[in-house]
Amino acid sequence: MPQITAIKETKKGRLALFLDGEFAFSLDEETFAAADLHVEDELDAWQLEELRRKSDTRKAIDRALDILALRDHAAGELYQKLCRKFDPHSAAAAVAKAEELGLLNDESYARRRAAELLRKRKSRREIAADLNAKGIDRDTAAAVLDELLAAPEDGEGDSPELAAAVALIEKSYARKLAEGKRPQVMAALARRGFPHGVIREAVDRFAGEADGGES
Repeated sequence: MPQITAIKETKKGRLALFLDGEFAFSLDEETFAAADLHVEDELDAWQLEELRRKSDTRKAIDRALDILALRDHAAGELYQKLCRKFDPHSAAAAVAKAEELGLLNDESYARRRAAELLRKRKSRREIAADLNAKGIDRDTAAAVLDELLAAPEDGEGDSPELAAAVALIEKSYARKLAEGKRPQVMAALARRGFPHGVIREAVDRFAGEADGGES
């Protein structure tokens, strides 16, 4: 049965356990105190595994808080990042802790992320794909996009997706339209996920405005 032969504090404030003269792993202060460990204690294999699991979970929680201090994340996105360094159990526990602390809200995150992408002239399909890659479930993404891309209730003004398509033409495809390359511009917008009706109206709108400006 392995025996604790030394306990040393690390530079990061953790407690390093040495078993039979060799470093085994380190524990955070809370886990160490709860385990009531002392030099010369002997530990069963299951006890060691439990301590390792608690240690990894604490590390995952600390890492999750560091990640969230930099920017907001969806729960699924945070879990995926944590799984790069930790086992699924520790990653899930860290996500649950972040949710308990009120640091994760997928709907609010999806709303902010979608609005940011719309400002960058992304189509609904592109935004939905991005949200899905961030771990937002399809129902939440669809509800957020329905709200964000809804046409004005009074019927006046463009829908947000049409406005994005027109702005994208102005930024990237105005010259091609001026050169008569309408099919190429429509194909480019289609590749970016804009629906056909939006593409046709955006191209017609832009072409009409351009013609009006020259007269």
